[in-house]
Amino acid sequence: MFGRKKKEIHAYDRETLQPMIRCSICTGEKTAGFREKKTGRFKEMMLIRSDRDLKEFRRQYGIPEGEEIPTEY
Repeated sequence: MFGRKKKEIHAYDRETLQPMIRCSICTGEKTAGFREKKTGRFKEMMLIRSDRDLKEFRRQYGIPEGEEIPTEY
């Protein structure tokens, strides 16, 4: 009754979007999201505080463990 809801897997368009991590130079804060390949615009999806958050981002959007996610500063 009061349990956590199961998070479903969201699909993203691999043709137009690229998964990416944006990292602040000053604070080191990391955000995971998707960059549009044509325009370069970045859409934030979640804050990354630990490796656990990154694994959750991968699971939530169906990104395999072996696939590297580029980091932008």
